[in-house]
Order: sequence, then C-alpha cells, then structure tokens
Amino acid sequence: MPISVIVSVKNEALNLPSCLDKLKRFTQIIVVDSGSTDETVTIASGMGAEVLQFQWNGKFPKKRNWAMQNAKILNEWILFLDADEFVTDEFIDEIAFKTQDDSYSGFTIQFENYFMGKKMRYGYGFKKSALFKKSKGAYEKVEEDLWSHLDMEVHEHPIIEGKVGVIKSKVVHKDFKNLEHYIAKHNAYSTWEAQRYLQLKQTKNAFLSVNQKIKYGLLNTGLLPAVYFLGVYFLKLGFLDGKQGFYLARFKSHYFFQIQTKVDSFKNNIELK
Repeated sequence: MPISVIVSVKNEALNLPSCLDKLKRFTQIIVVDSGSTDETVTIASGMGAEVLQFQWNGKFPKKRNWAMQNAKILNEWILFLDADEFVTDEFIDEIAFKTQDDSYSGFTIQFENYFMGKKMRYGYGFKKSALFKKSKGAYEKVEEDLWSHLDMEVHEHPIIEGKVGVIKSKVVHKDFKNLEHYIAKHNAYSTWEAQRYLQLKQTKNAFLSVNQKIKYGLLNTGLLPAVYFLGVYFLKLGFLDGKQGFYLARFKSHYFFQIQTKVDSFKNNIELK
C-alpha cells in the first residue's frame, strides 16, 4: 500500500513487535528513535523497518516534523503511529480505499482504548488526525525554548490544508507497559500542558481545537477535574467498564487536577522571580 508509516519510539521493546507486525501491507515503515537503551532499535531493524535517530535540541522541530523534513518519504500519504497503537485489517482496507479520493488532504483516526488490560467500551472516545498528505500538513509549531523535555508532538495538532475526513474502523490503543509507566508519562504530560496553558494566556491567534478551548476554559474556573470525572464516569457510562472504568476516570481527572495545580505553582514561581 503506497502509504509511509512513521512510528515514533523510545524504549518501546514491549510494544513495538506487535505494532510493526501489523504493518506488512505498507510500502514503507520508518521508526524514529530517540536513543533507546533497550532492544527497540534491534527489533525495528530485524523486522525490516528503516531506523532514524533523532536528538532533540529543545526547539522546533520535534520528532514528527523532523521526520517529515529529513526522512526520505516515498509516498504522498503518511500515517503517524505510536508503538502502542496497532492497526487492523479493517482499518487498512478502509484507508486503502479512502486515500484514493484526491479531494481529501487528511483523515481523523479513532481508537479502541485498553486500560489495565481491559477494552474500554464507554467513556470519551480518543481520536487524532494522524493520516495526511505530506504536501498538505504538518504538526503545529510551539515555541517551547527548553521548558519541555517531551521530544515528540504529543499534544500538538496537525495543521492540514484542505478537506479532512474520518476513518470509521478503529486502531487498537493498548500499552503493554505497567501502570507506573502510565502515571509517570501523564505526570510529564501535565507539566507540558500547564506550561502551554500559561504560554497561551500571553499568545494571540493561537491554533486551538474545540476540545482545547473547552479544556482551557474549564481550567480557568477550577472545575475541570470534577467536570471530567462526572462526564466520563456517569454521562458517558464509564461505570459500565467496571473497576477499570473507575480507575481510568479517576486517573484522568487527577491528570487535569495536576495541570490545574501546576499552573498555580508555575504562576507563583514567576511572581517570586
């Protein structure tokens, strides 16, 4: 299939084999690594992927934009995946058909989420625009100037010129790492989001999705953690996913509580200086 798949990784030996094994129908697979210390690179090379090494200098571009600018991408269409995201045959069949329609510049991908080994059937859906033409899109530029140690575009959204459709078949999002890794990862993410929130307070004409506008608006009120929990656990029926549904709702609401408290902490530090 004439689509180039770019998988961004660092120490993903647990997830990467399952991810790459499902990409055999694509003509090009590029793994962009950030100095992994486990068997990630050996696994990627052994399974036939091209491996590029990326070292971030704290400024633009991050990993995905850098790959678009520096990799020898053979196809016009690019699919961006993380190592814990696994495509299905139904998904591949659908994108094979829909990318033939030249009126589209990109597509939004939906995910089937797993938490603590269980498929989450309820709660808020997870989606992102991770399939687009290289001539029509790139990830947004955020001026971080070393206030973040996240070398990949995690919260940055693709800016796509033209029509964006939706892929109905879902990609499986299932991390084989433990809960400790999940907590540490979201602690880092909440720091980034708090810094980004403060930056946006001083920036005009910033690109924000609808969800970001709602999220940052609720941050102003201090109600975001409670609103999220009530929404995901009751309104979106998260309680039907059992204890995993409760745990996920609590962890995510705590994630927003972390952002909220870090915003106040960073603001106090600025005032002290």
